[in-house]
Amino acid sequence: MTVQLLTPEGMFAPVPYHHVSISSGTRQVHVAGQIARDADGNAVATGDLAGQVAHALRNTARGLAGAGASFADVVRLRFFVTDWSPDKYHDFIAGIDRVADEIGLPRPLPPLSAIGVDYLFEPDVLVEVEAFAVLD
Repeated sequence: MTVQLLTPEGMFAPVPYHHVSISSGTRQVHVAGQIARDADGNAVATGDLAGQVAHALRNTARGLAGAGASFADVVRLRFFVTDWSPDKYHDFIAGIDRVADEIGLPRPLPPLSAIGVDYLFEPDVLVEVEAFAVLD
């Protein structure tokens, strides 16, 4: 196994992700921040956080696949969410749940960070997803 995910005893639980990942591979895959845009650059799910999370994760899956990887190889995910507040948590998780089976997201998820930001590069972009994976 290239990536082992775990939550050691005594760490805060339950959370929808593991706290630790251990990788043993030598080939690294970095997927740049993915957003809710289709292949032609058209906005997807404008104003819909759950929809944008889902589509950004689909784009992340495409990036991983292009490098011969999948979410099973992911060591870390990083989400940037505009104007974050706790009341957005449900929509954020709903977006993940919407595509988890479709794109092979492990449950619990790999270690992740959700970082609130004021603004992403275009006003309609609500979320951006980055992934780091390791392959043998």
